[in-house]
Amino acid sequence: MAGPRGAPAQPPRALLRALLALALALAGGAAAAGSVRLAGGLTLGGLFPVHARGAAGRACGPLKKEQGVHRLEAMLYALDRINADPALLPGVQLGARLLDTCSRDTYALEQALSFLQALIRGRGDGEAAVRCPGGAPPLRAAPPERVVAVVGASASSVSIMVANVLRLFAIPQISYASTAPELSDSTRYDFFSRVVPPDSYQAQAMVDIVRAFGWNYVSTLASEGNYGESGVEAFVQISREAGGVCIAQSIKIPREPKPGEFNKVIRRLMETPNARGIIIFANEDDIRRVLEAARQANLTGHFLWVGSDSWGAKISPVLNLEDVAVGAITILPKRASIDGFDQYFMTRSLENNRRNIWFAEFWEENFNCKLTSPGTQSDKAARKCTGEERIGRDSTYEQEGKVQFVIDAVYAIAHALHSMHQALCPGHTGLCQAMEPTDGRTLLQYIRAVRFNGSAGTPVMFNENGDAPGRYDIFQYQASNGSAGSGGYQTVGQWAETLRLDVGALQWSGDPWEVPASQCSLPCQPGERKKMVKGVPCCWHCEACDGYRFQADEFTCEVCPGHLRPLRNRTGCRPTPVVRLSWASPWAAVPLLLAVLGITATTAVVATFVRHNDTPIVRASGRELSYVLLSGIFLVYAITFLMVAEPGAAVCAARRLFLGLGTTLSYSALFTKTNRIYRIFERGKRSVTPPPFISPTSQLVITFGLTSVQVVGVIAWLGAQPPHSVIDYEEQRTVDPEQARGVLKCDMSDLSLIGCLGYSLLLMVTCTVYAIKARGVPETFNEAKPIGFTMYTTCIIWLAFVPIFFGTAQSAEKIYIQTTTLTVSLSLSASVSLGMLYVPKTYVILFHPEQNVQKRKRSLKATSTVTAPPKGEDTEVPK
Repeated sequence: MAGPRGAPAQPPRALLRALLALALALAGGAAAAGSVRLAGGLTLGGLFPVHARGAAGRACGPLKKEQGVHRLEAMLYALDRINADPALLPGVQLGARLLDTCSRDTYALEQALSFLQALIRGRGDGEAAVRCPGGAPPLRAAPPERVVAVVGASASSVSIMVANVLRLFAIPQISYASTAPELSDSTRYDFFSRVVPPDSYQAQAMVDIVRAFGWNYVSTLASEGNYGESGVEAFVQISREAGGVCIAQSIKIPREPKPGEFNKVIRRLMETPNARGIIIFANEDDIRRVLEAARQANLTGHFLWVGSDSWGAKISPVLNLEDVAVGAITILPKRASIDGFDQYFMTRSLENNRRNIWFAEFWEENFNCKLTSPGTQSDKAARKCTGEERIGRDSTYEQEGKVQFVIDAVYAIAHALHSMHQALCPGHTGLCQAMEPTDGRTLLQYIRAVRFNGSAGTPVMFNENGDAPGRYDIFQYQASNGSAGSGGYQTVGQWAETLRLDVGALQWSGDPWEVPASQCSLPCQPGERKKMVKGVPCCWHCEACDGYRFQADEFTCEVCPGHLRPLRNRTGCRPTPVVRLSWASPWAAVPLLLAVLGITATTAVVATFVRHNDTPIVRASGRELSYVLLSGIFLVYAITFLMVAEPGAAVCAARRLFLGLGTTLSYSALFTKTNRIYRIFERGKRSVTPPPFISPTSQLVITFGLTSVQVVGVIAWLGAQPPHSVIDYEEQRTVDPEQARGVLKCDMSDLSLIGCLGYSLLLMVTCTVYAIKARGVPETFNEAKPIGFTMYTTCIIWLAFVPIFFGTAQSAEKIYIQTTTLTVSLSLSASVSLGMLYVPKTYVILFHPEQNVQKRKRSLKATSTVTAPPKGEDTEVPK
């Protein structure tokens, strides 16, 4: 067989014979089932679900008034209008052969074979093979109509079954209701077209609705069969391609559900309770039973239904279940009620509509009465039809939703035939030889090229796959005046390639104006990152960005740079405040007080000594070294002000220089004194000759020589590493970023600071050792014991300083504690030296001047302990 787009198909003879035999065998059955026939020059076929599916082996069930009779009458109405229109197919009368599919695909296929009888008989090899018993030729019936195109079918499964046969004989088919995406496959269904959009458009519209509501976690529910399964498949595929929507569960409702099946469906949906949005591609009966099961499970208001066009704006699925359906969003191909059809149909009666063989059955069903014919016995319990009943007056009437599309399908074929007639029969009224017979492939090309305004005023056209453009109305079932029972469907938006949603028209249970959530995970708060759940891209855990981390993006926390700390909401970083030990700080109060008092006292002592420079006490204390020692004590007190001052290059240089200079000067002088006393004492034990370098000049040289070591070291340090201030952001980088501070300080580490004092400490220890050695000198050397007590106390102070200083290295208050500890220790050590060595002397000078007199020199030889002191130094305590 040639491909669908090649030369005219030539089905194999065996297949033609089989089809012929089957068609003729079923002819009687088809005739028994009946069909609506209209005579015309060109005949259109029609397939309509006039009856429902039969049960218990029966082909057909009860009559379907709206989906069956309304739609069939819509085709008859359209044919009447076309045949009465002189501008459309002039001189050509359209006929029809309309069949009942009984809502079953296999039965529909049997009926549709009758469309092929004329084609098969036209081959010329069918009748020769048919003989009656005894060899007599069969009776010749009226030749069957040659069907040029078919309108239908309704269900996608029926259209698929019929399309597979019609394409073999190049008969175009236009459906008014089949929406399965599978029918868009032009390689398999190349002669199929439809005036309704495929479910792929519907699925796209539903995905857009879900995303517009901010839902990212939904479940799908489908009736088993082509419509439900293909609709859900399209939704899942489109949502996956679009991203941002995850499917929690995809549940299929069996074709023949067992008892309790719908309760099981609800239980499965509740396995993912956060997926409140439920996408439904199901038939009316399944929708209703799902709503019933939700009510039985006491889950009214939990699920957020999004129904396909099978739900649409129908009352039957929600009748007496309105409370469960409140808030449901449904979708329906954009349509309009055709006023002309209403007028036409409401005037139909038994007398003027004899062409519809099922109209009498419709009359009985619609008016709940019985028709009797002569010779039949009527049911006495049933009301007898009078024939005077009127549709819309004696019965309720509402136009069925697909009437518009049936009319558009018929008109699409008529417009295609009209264009074909103008091209093949120019200037010819009626059919010409070029259209007898009508070539299906050529007609298909004209069908795909039609473009006209349909019965509702909207454009009718087809794309390369035979699909109509997607245009949908979006409804929501809303309660009225707080009562679900008196509610109804309200239009809340439209979809035509893009979604237009009237958010203000939406109403929800609970907060009427707030869209309920259907999300696997709630959005993370500012400062939290998403930690995705493996395999489920719409589910995550929110993890706070702690410590010094901030939210860099939706999924990442990053650490703020060293000089920054996170904002309070952790969405970014901000500068870390910079602090230093200020003059107004409580931590500086005690050191500054001690320094001021110490400087005042030192100044007073120096002033006293200068004024009484030639008195015995001043001379006995060693004037030259005393002034050096007092200068060192003054510098020790003064360093407190440098330690509190704002760090800068000059301040940092002064700190390096003077931090160790004062203590070095002090302990160098004390070391020189204790060393001198010790040497004199030791030499006196062996000889009366005084030791060398005990003169004042020698003492000063020794003192300044020892001090120069500190000065040279500091100058070398300043040259190798110029001083500058730094901001240390690690020192006060506390666990809580809100407490973090940058510390403005000099570029001196703890070790380098101790290094500044290291030489002084070495002198202090050495001085202490000599003080211990000189503890047994006679009282004649009046400074030995005070120096010893001074050094012992100073050692205790610095032994206490070391653990305090280094023990607070990790404290958030390190800058304050260490600076305070250092300055207080320095001031205390200076105060000890000042208090023990010079305050008593000053006291005697000022308040007991009678004791500040020269005593008789005692012979050193007489004492046999020490040699005589050098000139200018007294060895006796003045009275």
